[in-house]
Amino acid sequence: MDRNSIVGIVLIFAILVVFSLINQPSEEEIQAAKQRRDSIVQVEAEKAAMQEKQQASIRENTAEVAVPDSIADNNKLQEKIDQFGIFGSAAVGEQEFYTLENNLMKITFSNKGGRIYSVELKNYQTHDSLPLILFDGDNTLFGLNFFAQNRSIQTDQLFFTPTFSGKEIEVTGPEVKIGSEGRIKFNEENPGGKESVGFKLEVAPGKFLEYSYTLAHNSFLVDFDMDIQGLEKYIAANQSYLNFTWSFDVPRQERASQYGEDRYTNIMYKFFEDDVDNLSQNKSDEENLSTRVKWIGFKQLFFNSTIIAKDAFPNAFVRSEVYEKNPAYLANFYADIAIPYQGTSNEKMDMQFYFGPNHYQTLKQYHIDLERLVYLGYAIVRPVNKYLIIPTFNFLRRFIDNFGIIILLLTIFIKTILFPFTYKSYVSQAKMKALKPEIDEINKKFGNDKPMEKQQATMALYKKAGVNPMGGCLPMLLQFPILVAMFFFFPTSIELRQESFLWATDLSTYDSILDLPFKIPFYGDHVSLFCLLMTVTTIISTRLNQQATSSQGMPGMKTMMYMMPVMFLFILNNYSSGLSYYYFLANLITIGQTYAIRSFIDEDKIRAQLQVNKKKQVKKSKFQQRLEEVAKQRGVQMPKK
Repeated sequence: MDRNSIVGIVLIFAILVVFSLINQPSEEEIQAAKQRRDSIVQVEAEKAAMQEKQQASIRENTAEVAVPDSIADNNKLQEKIDQFGIFGSAAVGEQEFYTLENNLMKITFSNKGGRIYSVELKNYQTHDSLPLILFDGDNTLFGLNFFAQNRSIQTDQLFFTPTFSGKEIEVTGPEVKIGSEGRIKFNEENPGGKESVGFKLEVAPGKFLEYSYTLAHNSFLVDFDMDIQGLEKYIAANQSYLNFTWSFDVPRQERASQYGEDRYTNIMYKFFEDDVDNLSQNKSDEENLSTRVKWIGFKQLFFNSTIIAKDAFPNAFVRSEVYEKNPAYLANFYADIAIPYQGTSNEKMDMQFYFGPNHYQTLKQYHIDLERLVYLGYAIVRPVNKYLIIPTFNFLRRFIDNFGIIILLLTIFIKTILFPFTYKSYVSQAKMKALKPEIDEINKKFGNDKPMEKQQATMALYKKAGVNPMGGCLPMLLQFPILVAMFFFFPTSIELRQESFLWATDLSTYDSILDLPFKIPFYGDHVSLFCLLMTVTTIISTRLNQQATSSQGMPGMKTMMYMMPVMFLFILNNYSSGLSYYYFLANLITIGQTYAIRSFIDEDKIRAQLQVNKKKQVKKSKFQQRLEEVAKQRGVQMPKK
């Protein structure tokens, strides 16, 4: 590049710099320009907002013009008609609630499904003092399922029309004294009122399905009647049964305990003119009931909801789904029940519901084995509870309100009945103790090398002295069914529910005097005082019994006798405090009886009498004489004594 080119470029650059400096706007001009730009942006934003508002208004107006409410409703109705056929018009509506109550319960109905929505037992509360609701909520299934016009119809999705006036109906009657709640005999002598509510699903004039519910004063029973009129042209003719579905989540009523409500919640059912059976208690289970069924009960520890056939349900399917670690609900119960259907223009099905407590006497009065809902133990001990414990308990309850005192008197009564056997047992033990020197000689003579000879010599000594070595076992055998019967009676007795005594706030569950910050395996996270007292007194009683026993040949058995109370400490810590209290009282009485018997039994006199018996000639029993005669006839030489 030459010199002239360089000079030209410099001059051009200088001119551009001078021009830019000359034309640079002042500060006032910059501010003015900025204000103009901001104003333009604001105007454009307002314009855009107004346009959007106008467009939204246009869309809204267009929608109102294009789809009026009537057309939208018609479209929705047409969808329901396509889904439910002739029942489609009943699939549109708003849910409303109605109540029917007597002195014992309050039933809430919903027009959606014409169903029982919830049941509250008025005289009871949950463990945390809330109203006791047997079931509640939209998740409850209740209604008929069938095919009509090639469509699956579920009535709990349809809206029924109430056939009564008012939303709250109360059944009135005379005042009911305590202990007569739900009793048929009381109601016959003191009749009260009765009210009915009905819900109708009408598809055409004279063509309807109606549910009717009737509740009497002072009754736990609800009559439930179905009436089907003029629907034979719509319901599939090949159906011999209609399916009635009943299902709900079972709410927790009691304090969580693996030996309480969690253990005794399950479905039970009675076969027609046959026995009562049940699904598993501790796990999910299901069963096809292929033969006729009288009733199906959704049972908890102290309450149940049971559907009862007038005659029998042809068959049913039942299922329980146990919820794990759910603080609000225990399980979901489900029953699909066959209802006979003849396909005529007039079909009626009558049944009943029982909503109430698992009270033995109340359930027994219906004479359909509903009392089996109260678990009284195995077949071998059930009669003890049925014919001894429950009648005695109910008799005492007539005169005494304090259940701690009732259990005390019940224990005294039982121990008094068993006292003659206890006395004979102690005398037998005293005789065994008096023979201890001779038994020690036999053990020394034969040692452990000749167990058969030692056993024969010992039995010969017992026979000669007139001592029955099994005499001390008789009271234990007699007491054992009672002890086991109590094991089932106290945890399932609703009379003890929420009844307090001393430090126990509820005799139907464990009494906690100390809540532990951790959980001990098999023991729990609390300390039950009645259980501790029961364990201590059992050890003392065992010690006294060991002192009265002469046997030295079974040291392992003695150790086991002391281990048993410790085992029961772990087992009963989570059980009913009423049960531990009973065992504690029984031990105290046993200890007192032992000391009393010791004071007036002369062991020296017994020992002297045994020596006299040993000198007497042992009389052969008739059985032994017959054996010897048979042996002689066969030529067998009997050994000399």
